[in-house]
Amino acid sequence: MSESKPKLTILVSSTVYGIEELLNRVYTLLTSYGYEVWMSHKGTVPVRSDRTAFENCLAAVDKCDLFLGIITPCYGSGQDPNKPEELSITHQEMRRAIELKKPRWILAHDHVVFARSLLANLGFKRKAGRKKLTLKKKPILDDLRVLDLYEEATIDAEEAPLADRDGNWVQKFQNTEDGSLFVGSQFFRYQEVEQFIQENFASGSPLPPKGDQA
Repeated sequence: MSESKPKLTILVSSTVYGIEELLNRVYTLLTSYGYEVWMSHKGTVPVRSDRTAFENCLAAVDKCDLFLGIITPCYGSGQDPNKPEELSITHQEMRRAIELKKPRWILAHDHVVFARSLLANLGFKRKAGRKKLTLKKKPILDDLRVLDLYEEATIDAEEAPLADRDGNWVQKFQNTEDGSLFVGSQFFRYQEVEQFIQENFASGSPLPPKGDQA
């Protein structure tokens, strides 16, 4: 009897606060379609006891087949209180996925998209322009670096030409229904996604071996 093929693994990278319902829905959808889902909210990210939480998260980015990022108004945890400039775990996961050219799909909350557009129209454009700003009350965003994260996901941090922005699709969502619709539309055809991965990422850049968790 031939061994069944290993499932495609999707890492869902996000903060948790405020989108628990969406994360639960996404997990249910993806597992029902046949994927192995790594999500910290569900406790399914592979964890090694000799690594920090940060190291385990980045290792998951390295090993996953597909990357689903969700950008919310909450910047996320992971920073050292003594190093306020340090990036959150979610931000570093996104950077690693972009660096590795992982096949990726990104959702961004409407508040993030709106805040970036508003500040740009007021003259505070991109990361350099926002350096002079400090958040006092935080009813919408808890950290302006959420906007940096969005710009990195859209490959727009330094006004890169449109022709050079491969993998820069970021889908705006307002609620659980919007986010679920995007995820369902992109991933429900498992065999097509599998074929896409093999044709575009296996040749010349082989996927990480499933059994290699070092």
